[in-house]
Amino acid sequence: MLNIPKHNDVLKNGDLKSGTVTMETVGRLAGVSQVTVSRALNDPKKVSANTLKRIQDAIELTGYVPNMVAGALASKRSQLIAALVPSITNVIYSDLMQNFIDVIRGSGYHVLMAETGFSQEEEQAVLTTMLSRRPDGILLTGIHHSAGCKRMLLGAGIPVIEVWDTTESPIDVCIGFSHIRAGEEMAQFAFERGYRNAIAVSAGDERALRRKDAFCTRFGKLTGTTPGAVCFESGATIERGRNGLARAIDGGFRNGLVMCSSDLLAHGVLIEAQSRGISVPGDIAVMGFGNQDFSAFTLPALTTVDIDRKHLGAQAANALVARIGNQELPSRSIDVGFQIIPRASA
Repeated sequence: MLNIPKHNDVLKNGDLKSGTVTMETVGRLAGVSQVTVSRALNDPKKVSANTLKRIQDAIELTGYVPNMVAGALASKRSQLIAALVPSITNVIYSDLMQNFIDVIRGSGYHVLMAETGFSQEEEQAVLTTMLSRRPDGILLTGIHHSAGCKRMLLGAGIPVIEVWDTTESPIDVCIGFSHIRAGEEMAQFAFERGYRNAIAVSAGDERALRRKDAFCTRFGKLTGTTPGAVCFESGATIERGRNGLARAIDGGFRNGLVMCSSDLLAHGVLIEAQSRGISVPGDIAVMGFGNQDFSAFTLPALTTVDIDRKHLGAQAANALVARIGNQELPSRSIDVGFQIIPRASA
């Protein structure tokens, strides 16, 4: 049992009654000074086992949460990593983040994650809040950020890893792949498979549109025909995939390849084709992007582009930990590449 003063001795100052529990409160309960409590929290090896146990019991009793921001001001370390991702439900990002978090935890850090959608304004607002917590490092998705975002990051002077894209001029380090080259390779694949007519169905985020534009440009150069396009302002869903094919058919598309900016859209295209009695790949062929878990099990199995998201997440975590430790990396721009996975749909 914890040997603590009578509760009245603690409560007379109103700490627990008011709901405000301080380090001083914990010290009084444990029978030690506030300085000893601080020492136990920052470096437990500097206090005796008995004293540490009494402090831990007092913390458990009061529910005290250490002010890590105040600690960070002194130690220059918060042990927090801030991670900003467009979507926490999209498996593309959740797979990446799970492996990122696993490696970060193993390095003694904790991840504070926030969803930004695909809005630079929202990303800047979230980043402002995250930086107020004084994280030791930041993970961002993509390489295109608002001017205000870049100013804050450069002013903060902390390591930044940008993932899911590459550039020769990252804020600090970027790890990803070329979306333009991915779109071009999808067009090359379609041409080599004998397709001379195509249409693109794309979500509205900046990276999806870059893949779509690169596909259309390369396919046009290879075939001499200009692919059509159905673009949505917001993210990819199965419903939008179905609507995308319906709009393409209403616009006169009949035979050829449907390039989709994501596997979700491609899945919707397959469903819409089946509902209309359109044979895949007999009448139309379908390509997706992302190689999501369901892609090998659609009917027919979906031809898609694979990025090793687990490897990317782990590599991003290792790079961020290295940068926090002031280690130089072989390159500030790391390209993990991609692979086209041919299946029955194209």
